[in-house]
Amino acid sequence: MLKKLIVLILMSLSLDVFPQLQVDYNADHISVALKSRASAVIRNMTTTVEMRGADNVILNVKKAVTVLNKNGDSRAGLVLFYNKNTAIKGVKGMIYNAAGLPSGKFSLSDFLDESAVSDFSLFEDDRIKRFSPVAIAYPYTVVYEYEIRYKQNLIIPDWYANPYSDLSVEQSTYTFICKPEDKIRVKEYNYKGSPETVKSEKTLSQTWKVSNLQAFKYEPYAPDPDNYLTYVKIAAEQFNYYGYKGSYKNWEELGRWVYNDLLKSQQSLPPSVVSEMQNLVKDISTDRDKAKKIYEYMQKKTRYISVQVGIGGFKPFPATDVQRLSYGDCKALVNYTQSLLKAAGIQSEYCVVQAGSMKKSLDPDFASMDQGNHIILYVPLKGDTTWLECTSQSTPFGYLGDFTDDRLVLACTENGGKILRTPALNTKQNLLKRNAALNLDADGNITGKLQTEFSGSQYDNYARIIDKPYTEQLKLLKEEYDIDNIDFNNFKLTQRKTENPETLEQLDLTIQAYAPKTNSRVYLIPNLFNKSRSIPEVRNRVQQVYINRGYTDEDQVIYELPEGYKIEVKPDDKIISSPFGSYNFSIKQEGRKLTYQRKLILNNGTYPAEKYAELSNFFSDVSSYDNSKIILKTN
Repeated sequence: MLKKLIVLILMSLSLDVFPQLQVDYNADHISVALKSRASAVIRNMTTTVEMRGADNVILNVKKAVTVLNKNGDSRAGLVLFYNKNTAIKGVKGMIYNAAGLPSGKFSLSDFLDESAVSDFSLFEDDRIKRFSPVAIAYPYTVVYEYEIRYKQNLIIPDWYANPYSDLSVEQSTYTFICKPEDKIRVKEYNYKGSPETVKSEKTLSQTWKVSNLQAFKYEPYAPDPDNYLTYVKIAAEQFNYYGYKGSYKNWEELGRWVYNDLLKSQQSLPPSVVSEMQNLVKDISTDRDKAKKIYEYMQKKTRYISVQVGIGGFKPFPATDVQRLSYGDCKALVNYTQSLLKAAGIQSEYCVVQAGSMKKSLDPDFASMDQGNHIILYVPLKGDTTWLECTSQSTPFGYLGDFTDDRLVLACTENGGKILRTPALNTKQNLLKRNAALNLDADGNITGKLQTEFSGSQYDNYARIIDKPYTEQLKLLKEEYDIDNIDFNNFKLTQRKTENPETLEQLDLTIQAYAPKTNSRVYLIPNLFNKSRSIPEVRNRVQQVYINRGYTDEDQVIYELPEGYKIEVKPDDKIISSPFGSYNFSIKQEGRKLTYQRKLILNNGTYPAEKYAELSNFFSDVSSYDNSKIILKTN
């Protein structure tokens, strides 16, 4: 992962960091509108960023926040990251009771000091100062001020007017100050109006203001919050970062700087390794197969360990070090793989991506170094393109999965940066296909076999299970199949690492007393394994409806019934079609064979807010049929 340094520099301000002294902290004086849906209210908050020089940026934050209930305690806490290039210059604060009267104070000496080393990191030079107020009664107000000095201006703190749904804002301001001759780029997102600009002989300041922002309710199937939150991003054209100087105005220039200053010097390999790569692929005819062979070599040789020290947050350590040590973070492993491919005459490109299951693209119109948290590799082969995830020892060649699919990324090359889009995993590809052959006995017990194929984004559905010991796998499997009295035997997971990879699940199962019996009737829910849930109704929907990733689920369950069992009552077969997808459901009996079939297709896409009720109804209908029961009559 790309350095938590984006967290280091951004979280220390975007987490909860803003006040301005004011006399009235009486919680009763907060308007009813601002208390609605809120766990905490920012009474007054000011953020000032002054770029005095490329290696001297001062962040001053003042904040007064009233906590209304225990759910808001975290909104009053303060977490400050620091290292040898980020210095906390001072912190002071006061705590007030519900009536707005002082009840305590705190300073930097009251903060816990902790290492910021994460579980997956080998080296990090970040530390944390943490303060969490202890509530005696609610509401209460915390007022604090702190100042941080950054010895760089490559990443300038963003400003989010209201980053949390359960937080409302009485007033908040963000001021950026620089010299009149400094060249900066500014982009406002969802900000109404224009900043106030004040220019003097020595400084140029811009101030953004908001007031009376209400907390907002969480809405299911809402888009990425950055689509509707108010925030401001600033980037300096001339920058200094850990002694590295440069300039950029766009992605092309930034990508060129990354390649020339951070990558190029790190890609040399010992002659023996170059020869080894050439020998490894000498009998392979196509570049794709050569790249696959080298990728699998890299996977067998290396493992992922994060290294986050100094410029290392952005600069990979040398390919020679990865060769020697057999580990690296995402930057180092991509750089190493790129170097190995280069030794075999195969071109590839180092790409910055914002990774995560929620698709999030780099802003194509605003270049900045704080976008992106991961690195992947792009291999532009003739008549084909291949993308490689280099941090996994098991990911199939050419498979990205839902961690980095279908989003804009920055490719960094000697000719400059360029924006590319990673391949999309579509609704048809994201397939779950399940077949079960089950026996129902006269006591309502079920035994049988089940086989499931997972592909596309569903290939990784069992990622948390596949490498576990067998006994642990069986425990986790009971969480996947949440059915009372279910037990498994002969469980097997295999992965076909082809161009369109699949995970194959095979198992034997038993379920005691699944189908209850009353006199001569048996009650059976034929859909054992794949039940959709309804989603909440939302009145006065505000946000668009966003389905991040589509998928297709196909289930067929065939029951062998006891002699003489016949369907007495069953729901009618059903086909549901909507803009969001479709659902097919059928049950039929032929002799002792009862066949249940189900197919659910959910389409990704963005829809108007008023369509949410239709989506809710669609899932409600699907859930109803998924849980429908049939009645079997015995002789």
